[in-house]
Amino acid sequence: MVQKKMNYSLYSSSNNTHKVNSSVDNSIFLPTQSYKKIKTSLENLEKSRGKIVHIVGAPGTGKSTNIFKALDELNLNVYEISTSLSNPQARSKEVFCALIKDLKESLGVATKEEAYKKLSKYDVVLFADQFHDKHLLKKDVIGFSLWTRNVGFKSMHFYLICIREFIKHQKEFRKINIVFQTAWRVRFRGKKYDLFTDFGVFSRIILKILGKLSHVVEIKYNTSETISIVKAHFKDVDEKKIRKYIKKYGCKPRFILQELENEK
Repeated sequence: MVQKKMNYSLYSSSNNTHKVNSSVDNSIFLPTQSYKKIKTSLENLEKSRGKIVHIVGAPGTGKSTNIFKALDELNLNVYEISTSLSNPQARSKEVFCALIKDLKESLGVATKEEAYKKLSKYDVVLFADQFHDKHLLKKDVIGFSLWTRNVGFKSMHFYLICIREFIKHQKEFRKINIVFQTAWRVRFRGKKYDLFTDFGVFSRIILKILGKLSHVVEIKYNTSETISIVKAHFKDVDEKKIRKYIKKYGCKPRFILQELENEK
């Protein structure tokens, strides 16, 4: 678990040079309309409890970038959930137990009820890269997204366990604000897609349902915003080249930045 100020280091590889996983990685940032919506959604959490916010967006749109920038600017007291799995084929119950075990150990408590009570002291409990992509941050561990990729739709049972836990401990969860960096990744013909954003009407229906249960903010950019974001990192790049990559990837700045980085 990572408490405020979330000062763990940027991971960098050939595929992730421009991926942000903490507030200290946002040395170059361009506010967009999506960012303003996120900041507005989070700014009242300090004085409220029991709120659930889902930040959704297709891969490459910068969910981490926007979340950490907003949390840092708002100076919220944040507790980031982190868990590591060792078995890529673990059952959902085992994954849930590992999450609770890590939570209790990090907070120095004996029961999950005590852990929930401690979490209520924070403005935000965050599920982001330290939970989803821990395998990219640390060697020899399995992050949640890698686990779901391995077990497929069997991971649905994990969500059912979480819903049951939420219902069972409603009293405790009414005192906790939770922010989810939310993605449901699927692969099709070698490309990565997000179930919440990349499947047209079907995605809209899912987001509508999710919005009935919580507050949802979708990160998306227009062409002009995408060009501005890319130029903030590569000032001399030709706009025609950026538009070529937009045609290839859509308005997903991280993928475009990675292409330009590889060209160096």
